[in-house]
Amino acid sequence: MLVENITLNNKLGLHTRAAAKLVELSSRFSSQIELSLDAKKVNAKSILNVMLLSAGSGSQMTITIEGTDENEAMTALKALFHSNFGEE
Repeated sequence: MLVENITLNNKLGLHTRAAAKLVELSSRFSSQIELSLDAKKVNAKSILNVMLLSAGSGSQMTITIEGTDENEAMTALKALFHSNFGEE
């Protein structure tokens, strides 16, 4: 199991387009992927659950991944967060 804390730095937080990118990327992996914000923990492969986090810019989130491709998944998700979901 891998656990990483990460800051959401894009301007609009996990709005619809960013959440869709996150879910699309997460769904490529067989590992279980969860996002946590405060006391909320959700499946990162569900657009509805990710949107329900209501994560704004600057939010401190936790990514938890468990499975056979957890290393690849964590690397890819961290890259997505660090690229600000392709936004400027």
